[in-house]
Amino acid sequence: MPTINLVPLTTTLLAAMVVCCAAVMAQPPTQKDVYNYEAQQKAPPKTRRIVFIASKADHGPRGNHEFFAGSLYLARQINARYPGAYAVVYDEKEWPKDLSKADAIVVMLNHGGPAAADPNIKAAVARGAGFMAVHFGVEVNKGEQGNNYLSWIGGYFETFWSVNPFWVPEFAVDVKHPVAQGVKPFQIRDEWYYHMRFQPEMKGVTPILSAKAPANSINYTGTPSERGGNPDVQRAIEAGEPQVLAWAYQRPDKGRGFGFTGFHDYYNLTNDSFRSTLLNAVAWVSGLNVPKNGVPSATPTRAELDALMAEAHRAQ
Repeated sequence: MPTINLVPLTTTLLAAMVVCCAAVMAQPPTQKDVYNYEAQQKAPPKTRRIVFIASKADHGPRGNHEFFAGSLYLARQINARYPGAYAVVYDEKEWPKDLSKADAIVVMLNHGGPAAADPNIKAAVARGAGFMAVHFGVEVNKGEQGNNYLSWIGGYFETFWSVNPFWVPEFAVDVKHPVAQGVKPFQIRDEWYYHMRFQPEMKGVTPILSAKAPANSINYTGTPSERGGNPDVQRAIEAGEPQVLAWAYQRPDKGRGFGFTGFHDYYNLTNDSFRSTLLNAVAWVSGLNVPKNGVPSATPTRAELDALMAEAHRAQ
């Protein structure tokens, strides 16, 4: 039999292995998939884990309450901007059962009751996790649910006290708070809830977006209604009291909460200050640093937002 010289073969194999390893090391890190809940759980220990829980659109015309698509947008922006954060998005019908590692929970729901009553969220907040509620997600039932929200985010929408009109507030943003960084004065039409039920004397609550509501934003005719008007809100309007439409809450346990009453209209994400307020708030409640000019994001086109809506609807 002929003698085989193994040295060239060994050298060739070693060279191939070096090239292969170099190629693997040169590959970009795996993209953080907002649907890969297991990957988020297995992320490095210091990762800030953010959990979105969202309702699917079922609230009238196209673009209304597109909470799942909105959550996809916000989660992916946070994942792209913060190497040390990992956000995932759950459909409320597949409610997360394990929040033991969550650093923040953001709910965009057609009524916040299920979140306010969830023992796993309560346990997460009790150990210091941030909590944020958006639009219909800030409404909960008076009583135990309302008390939980007062403890978690400092306020909530209470029927027969709060109101939910469509109007165009004029926001003057002058508060010194991380969530307000990069947010400029703006006006935009939305279903902005106001006259919220807050902690006594607003203790721990910092208004981020406030505006004076016009008299025609309520329909009070002497009989209080669930969401249309009542004597208390009428007195507040007549007195010219600024109404708080988005707020940050510093809990006594050092945990963080945030409430944002707008976002009925999904396409309002094209407004830079509207969008920045939401992104800054997600970052802040999660314990992430908010840059001086706010969390950066390019203005999304309607086509890009439509693509996210299509993705959300395919998942239904």
